[in-house]
Amino acid sequence: MTEHQPREKFATQMDSAMLAELRALARSEGRQLQSLIEEAVGKLLETRQSPAISVADALKMSMDQFGPLYKKLAE
Repeated sequence: MTEHQPREKFATQMDSAMLAELRALARSEGRQLQSLIEEAVGKLLETRQSPAISVADALKMSMDQFGPLYKKLAE
C-alpha cells in the first residue's frame, strides 16, 4: 500500500491483552497503531494470495538446487 492511497475508517474488536501488546509495540517502535495493523494485514494478504507450492514442486526445486550436495551427504 502506498502512502498516497485514500484511507477508510472501520471498527473492529480484538482481544484486550493482544491489543495492549500491540499498543506497547507501537510505542516502543515510535509508530502509530494503524501502521502496525496495516503491516500485519498486508503480510497476511500477501501470504494468503500467493500461490501455494506443492510438496512435489518444492522437492523438485530442492533437488535441482542441492542434488549434488544430497548425493555427497548420502555417501
